[in-house]
Amino acid sequence: MNRKLLLCLLLLFSTVKIIAQQDISRVSIGLNYGFGSEFNNKDYTFENHFYKVQIYYKLKEAKHFQYEILIQPEINFGKHQLLNFYFVKPETPDYQEKRDEYTQLKDVREYVLNVGFLIRKPINKNCSFYILGSVGPMLTDTETERMSKGFAFADVLAIGFSFRVQKIQFDIRPEIRHVSNAGLSDTNAGYNTKNIEFGISYPL
Repeated sequence: MNRKLLLCLLLLFSTVKIIAQQDISRVSIGLNYGFGSEFNNKDYTFENHFYKVQIYYKLKEAKHFQYEILIQPEINFGKHQLLNFYFVKPETPDYQEKRDEYTQLKDVREYVLNVGFLIRKPINKNCSFYILGSVGPMLTDTETERMSKGFAFADVLAIGFSFRVQKIQFDIRPEIRHVSNAGLSDTNAGYNTKNIEFGISYPL
């Protein structure tokens, strides 16, 4: 899995380099750190923290808004535990063993490549608000009662505030995140979390 992730990142950075050579003024690159937890829920707990590479490409700058594409390779570190063992129903094969397994605290690691669309509203020369929606494929290394191990998708809806100091841009970004596998596997309840990110970026 790590080799596949490394290959994807190498291809991604090669693509960005080609874009940057064509129009370097439109590209910025940065790093975000975030953390969060599930919405109040009696069935399970899920806490996470994550790191994202941020690659911005400015599509268009209009009179009142700017439009950008955002590519986000991410590694997410989660901790999950089933609280309500009745979530695993008796008709599930080996349900008692699975209840015992799933009620243990688990480490969950996710490898994500999200692609987002961002609409930015400048306030002045150095500050702006924005709305961001992103979606992308994901690999998760741990099976739980809520989602199968392997391929899934991560969806994020965020609002953000940016401020610039000279050429460096700082971001604060509250968001809602949903993870599921779109029905590709039998177990697909997924996770819903509220997160906040802090980021820094720099134009190439």
